[in-house]
Amino acid sequence: MKSASESVFDEAYYQRFYFNKKTSVVDPEHVERLGTFVCSYLQYLRVPVRRVLDVGCGIGLWREVVAKHFPHASYHGVEYSEYLCGRFGWERGSVLDYRAKPPKDKFDLVICQGVLPYLSAVDAKIAMRNLGQLSQGALYVEAITREDWEQDIVDETITDPRMFQHPAKLYRTGLAEGFTELGGGVWLSRRAELPVFALEGVDAR
Repeated sequence: MKSASESVFDEAYYQRFYFNKKTSVVDPEHVERLGTFVCSYLQYLRVPVRRVLDVGCGIGLWREVVAKHFPHASYHGVEYSEYLCGRFGWERGSVLDYRAKPPKDKFDLVICQGVLPYLSAVDAKIAMRNLGQLSQGALYVEAITREDWEQDIVDETITDPRMFQHPAKLYRTGLAEGFTELGGGVWLSRRAELPVFALEGVDAR
């Protein structure tokens, strides 16, 4: 099966999942808690965050979070949806092949929330390899897995059924090439020369 096409992410998609309060997947309090956790964890680890890339940034929920916790960091939003790029002024691009500009300037924090489940298994692996190329510090990934569906954790009334139900192992294996998993969706680039205690990392065996 092919990855979701650009036609999926039109105005109707965002009206349903973001702008309509009855069907929105967006909970401002959740975003605040999540952002505080991720940014505070990176501050604890002493990851220097100066350049932030939000790939698949949607309506830009992370922009204020980043500004609050890393006020001196630059935030760059990249979005596949032509509709959102026109509305919010994001750079149009895909997690599959987006490159830092200039290429040598990697990002200290890359955010990829809710993007990977829209990709086929083949494309998801390509995307995760690209995320490894983009980050020199940390990565935050959120992706609903097959196990989440099977364990009835997913609220199907507000979750897009067009997402692929990839197993968690696919994501962990793909991301492990470039990152060390730290839990909570936070991953540390293998380029980052930061000490991490054994129990801070997740042993995937």
